[in-house]
Amino acid sequence: MQKQISNLDKLTLSNDFLFKHVMLRKRICKHILEELLHTEIADITYLEAEQTIDVYPDSHGIRLDVRIADAANTHYNLEMQVKNPVNRATGKFLLPKRTRYYQAMLDTDMLQKGQDYDELSPTYIIFFCLFDFFQDSQRIYTFKKRCLENMNIELADEAVIMFLNTLGTKGDVSPDIQSLFDYINSNTITSNFTREVADTIVEIKNDKKVRDAYMTYEMRMKDLRDEAHAEGKAEGRAEGKAEGLAEGKAKEKTATAKRLLSMGLSVEDIAKATSLSVEQVEAIKAE
Repeated sequence: MQKQISNLDKLTLSNDFLFKHVMLRKRICKHILEELLHTEIADITYLEAEQTIDVYPDSHGIRLDVRIADAANTHYNLEMQVKNPVNRATGKFLLPKRTRYYQAMLDTDMLQKGQDYDELSPTYIIFFCLFDFFQDSQRIYTFKKRCLENMNIELADEAVIMFLNTLGTKGDVSPDIQSLFDYINSNTITSNFTREVADTIVEIKNDKKVRDAYMTYEMRMKDLRDEAHAEGKAEGRAEGKAEGLAEGKAKEKTATAKRLLSMGLSVEDIAKATSLSVEQVEAIKAE
């Protein structure tokens, strides 16, 4: 138990668990949104922190860190992204299509049966990234749909995706947002706002309910890691078994071909009898 508590004490704002709990402090979260979007927000409501959306039983569910709606019914999804995920098989980065899927699932979850499309709320999907995905040093990358033939024409679907690059050096952000980036990067307090964030983190870490929740979270993550490890081992055993069977069958065919060759059968007949190619039988004969 002591190890779990010690782990919580070491967490920084870049950790999903701690990020979620800090964003659950309404004043902090509301201030971040206002500073990012350069607008006043009357109030925010938490729809569900760390929500899992499974629109269809056989669909790929998504777990959202923090999902919020404001008084104007604009919906926000805030995510902390420490690493740049990549598909090891294809080498392709996953973040762009991940945002596409998040947007689709949010919209599907939001629109109830019988509602018109214009009842979809405006949405912002906001990723706090500890890396520069687009390699252009922008502090913020904001994406909306525009016409390629005339970039002045915007598709007004009210869906916005923002990548916040905490390492960025280009583009203007408010002093509080820059100080938040600095705090995420180096845990350095450079403003009254990040002092408030740091004090909030201390308060969160001393909250018994949070400590208990973190131990549950850690056990759940361990179970998931163990399951993934077990699946990987099972797949490895299955692959090894399949390879072993294939190798065994190949050796058996070779041995059969050698016996038939010693009996004087033709290469063509042996190929038919063993399902080997004529070339393979000839290679065995030449050995």
